[in-house]
Amino acid sequence: DRLSKLQQLHAADPEDAELMYMIALEHGKAGQTDEALRWLDRTIARDADFLYAYFQQAKTLAAAGREGEAKAAAKRGLDRANAKGDVKAASELEGLLDSLAD
Repeated sequence: DRLSKLQQLHAADPEDAELMYMIALEHGKAGQTDEALRWLDRTIARDADFLYAYFQQAKTLAAAGREGEAKAAAKRGLDRANAKGDVKAASELEGLLDSLAD
C-alpha cells in the first residue's frame, strides 16, 4: 500500500520533509489523527518553512475538536508564510484561521 511504500522511502532518506508530510497525510486519511499529528510535527521540526504542514496540522487539530491548538498551528504557519513572503500560503492559512475564529 501507499503508506508502506512511503515508509520504505523514508527509511532510505529519513531527512526528507516531503516524505514525512506525505506519511502524515496517509495517516490522516486512515483516521489515525495522533499519528498524523506526530508526522506533521516531525515535518515542521525538519523544515520549519514547510508551510502546508502547518495548514494540515491546523485542519487535523480542528477536526479532532482541538480548536485552540488548531488556531495556534494556523497562526504559526501564517507567521512563517508572511516572513517568507509566500502570499499564496499566507492567504490559505489566513482563510483557515478565520474559519476557526470564534
